[in-house]
Amino acid sequence: MNGNDKEIRKRTRYNSPMAYLPIIAGIILNFLGSKLAAASGLPVYLDNIGTIFAAVLGGYLPGVMTAVVNNIINYALDPNSIYYASISTLIAITATYLYKGVRRGGFLRMARLIVIAALIGGIFGGIITWFLSGPTTEGVSGELMRWCMESLGLGTFYAHEFSTFLLDLADKAVTTVIALLLIRLVPDRYRPKLWFSGWRQAPLEDESVSRGRKLSEIKVDSRSLNNRITLMLIFASLSMAIVVTGVSSSLFRQYSREEHFHTASGVAKLAATAIDPEKVDGYLREGDSAEGYAETEQRLTDIRDSSPDIEYIYAYQIREDGCHVVFDLDTADLEGEEPGTVIPFDESFENNIPALLAGEPIEPIETNDTYGWLLTAYEPVYDSAGRCVCYAAADVKFQDIEEYERNFAIRVVLLFLGFFILILVIGLWLAKYNVILPINSMASCAGDFAYDDTDDESMAEENLKRILALDINTGDEVQHLYESFCKMTGDSVEHMKDIRKQNESIMRLQNGLIMSLADMVEGRDSDTGNHVRKTAAYCRIILDGLKKKGYYSDQLTDKFMYDVERSAPLHDIGKIAVSDVILNKPGRLTDEEFEVMKTHTTEGKELLDRVIESVEGESYLEEGRNLAAYHHEKWNGKGYPEGLAGEDIPLSARIMAIADVFDALTSRRCYKDPMSFEKAVNIIKEDAGSHFDPKCAEVFLDSLDEVKAVLDYYNELEADGRSVRGNEIDDPEDSNETIKAEQDTRDNKDE
Repeated sequence: MNGNDKEIRKRTRYNSPMAYLPIIAGIILNFLGSKLAAASGLPVYLDNIGTIFAAVLGGYLPGVMTAVVNNIINYALDPNSIYYASISTLIAITATYLYKGVRRGGFLRMARLIVIAALIGGIFGGIITWFLSGPTTEGVSGELMRWCMESLGLGTFYAHEFSTFLLDLADKAVTTVIALLLIRLVPDRYRPKLWFSGWRQAPLEDESVSRGRKLSEIKVDSRSLNNRITLMLIFASLSMAIVVTGVSSSLFRQYSREEHFHTASGVAKLAATAIDPEKVDGYLREGDSAEGYAETEQRLTDIRDSSPDIEYIYAYQIREDGCHVVFDLDTADLEGEEPGTVIPFDESFENNIPALLAGEPIEPIETNDTYGWLLTAYEPVYDSAGRCVCYAAADVKFQDIEEYERNFAIRVVLLFLGFFILILVIGLWLAKYNVILPINSMASCAGDFAYDDTDDESMAEENLKRILALDINTGDEVQHLYESFCKMTGDSVEHMKDIRKQNESIMRLQNGLIMSLADMVEGRDSDTGNHVRKTAAYCRIILDGLKKKGYYSDQLTDKFMYDVERSAPLHDIGKIAVSDVILNKPGRLTDEEFEVMKTHTTEGKELLDRVIESVEGESYLEEGRNLAAYHHEKWNGKGYPEGLAGEDIPLSARIMAIADVFDALTSRRCYKDPMSFEKAVNIIKEDAGSHFDPKCAEVFLDSLDEVKAVLDYYNELEADGRSVRGNEIDDPEDSNETIKAEQDTRDNKDE
């Protein structure tokens, strides 16, 4: 790359500091909105005004960041608010999607945002509320829920969901209207600077971004880099969520069990201290009428009520025949047994019966029997003689532990979901501006560069400037790839220039050889003059006319027209095999001589066939062969050498037929004077459809001004005794364009 290229690629910062303002303003608006809602006492929240404001003005990343930060701030006031972060992030993404690239939103777009936001906040948010704290039974929400149950006949859950949706619909309507009104106050000239983009290159127009995206999709379909990065982020985040949720739930379960073990053991020990061991036998004999029984029972009740985790407290004396009840406190759902009642041993205690009979301490026991799934802690009560007079027991229900575990897992998932969306959005945003768009931009430019005409130096230079103007500045391997790509492209342009120069030299050499060969053949004929150049000019006029009228559009490609013009000088190459005596005979040819003259078509075809066989790939000589072989064929099939008719005759030969005959008619020969322009034109007109292709004749007759200019120009040259030879340039219309044809028309004497 030269110095100018490096100057084009100077590093620039493309992101405006103003892009952070929507985030700051959004956080403030959310805070003020929630405070206003709380002060007004209305059944609205107004905590998403800033989220919608930031999402519409700045994009999905500012909207999501505003939502998460707002929920983190509210966590200090209401710990449960953090679990609703996912709701706010989904609302931010919805607002961005509906209003991206839209300066003014219509009523329908606003209504869609309100309904979708209400569905997210009301339905999804209602489910979160249900799992966190159950149905709301107070305030407007509670009254609306009861109305749904009584008037609509809905169940508790569905009534809760429907009432939550209706309230959220009102909230999101007010929130959206306020947010959009505030957005309208922002002048249009500042909006582009508020959009939070992360360009690490020159910003692309929407059309360029779309073209780059489509190129990526077409080339790699669903396995595009963008899709792979998205799947990778989702997989990594979900894997992390599953691991974190599983590990944390397992730890929570273990901690809860240990905590409940300690609680049950501690309560059992405390209950044991409340029982006077010296009076236990009296309690068993006299029951609740024994002295001090009622006071002890009350102390045990107070101990049970001091811990919400304790389900039952009781005291048993263990004997061979079973458990003799000393104390068994009544509960709301179960009446305790009377003192002295014997309860058989539960199967779960079978392994511990010897230790219990011996009055030894035992570890807490899990049981699942008539009283449910319980964790039971036994504490021995010893009298002054060291004899175990009974065991104080405390039960904790495992159903409570399971409920705690389930609530904990739900809270972890909800907490993760909000941050998962934030992580995913940040990851996709970074991937978009640091990887996807730079690579797609390079791919788009590379595609344009690869498919452009390499002969068009200005186009190649323009594409190189487009590539350099991308100015990719990611500071990583992508930037290194871009710099290598720029160098390779610059080198390719220089190489293309060298190839073009070499091709031009080769083409000049080829044209020179062709013209020299044509001149050599023409030089054997004493009176053909500038015949090949005039016929070539007429051919070009006919080709251009056919192109303009749309005739034979499937054949008239740029390559075909180029090949016909380049190979036109070779159409009479077969005359090299015809005797000079016949070529220069001043009178009419005999039938035998004319048959010899006609062989120049087949001789030319065979000569060019041998040349074509020695050339790899397509060659313009293939049209030269058609010209040489068939330019004397006639539309009605009465020509030679094969008697082809209509469109069976190659188009190039049908074009040359008109040019060849017209020049023979209007040129001076040793055996005739030139025919007038008007008479020659009339002959072409009369023979259209018999001798000549009618469409070719039509465009020729429609271009008589151009034909006359060519004829007059060469008549002046011949009048001055001049003739164009070799590679010399001489054209009546454009002196910079080489006339590539020169042909002897002696074989047209009898035409």
